[in-house]
Amino acid sequence: MSPLWHRWKFLVLMGLIAAVFSAGATFIWPLNYRADAQILVMPKTRYGVDPYTMIKSTERMGENLVEIMMTDDFFRKVRVTAGNTLDWSGYDKLTPRQQRRSWSKMVEGSMVYNTGIISVSAYRPDPAAARQLAAALSQTLVDKGWEYVGGDVILKVVNPPIATAFPVQPNPITNAGIGFIAGVLLAAFIVSKPRA
Repeated sequence: MSPLWHRWKFLVLMGLIAAVFSAGATFIWPLNYRADAQILVMPKTRYGVDPYTMIKSTERMGENLVEIMMTDDFFRKVRVTAGNTLDWSGYDKLTPRQQRRSWSKMVEGSMVYNTGIISVSAYRPDPAAARQLAAALSQTLVDKGWEYVGGDVILKVVNPPIATAFPVQPNPITNAGIGFIAGVLLAAFIVSKPRA
């Protein structure tokens, strides 16, 4: 066989080894499920305002609410939401800085442009806990969102939370792909290095 074939075999083998190690390393960290919900943002009807201005106003309010979701004030409101029985004991042991970092990893929000819909996601090790946190996020936005953007807004949950069937964080498939590429690049560097 030609030396070129041996090089390709070496590249692929190194890529596969790195992919297996990367996918395996994924399971060192706790796996998280994600629950997603959608909230519709509607400005209260204003006569004489054109639809384009209204949708842009809605998007701006939605962007503000997505940013507000990451704040300590919003977190405190989520914790006291009616029906919320999540266990916060581990969270309470963290320093304020660690709590803020942990909260930003637990929740995520984004504005779906041209629709007036905010997508919220919650990440927890248990799918039921992820669903409950997403429900608490949604309910807090509906009940208290007007405090952050003014009273001229109506918020409504249009899709209640649904949890993923499998863990999404960390993602073993993505990690395996990144590991494979890194392994191939490392092998290519070794193969292309001039020999003395």
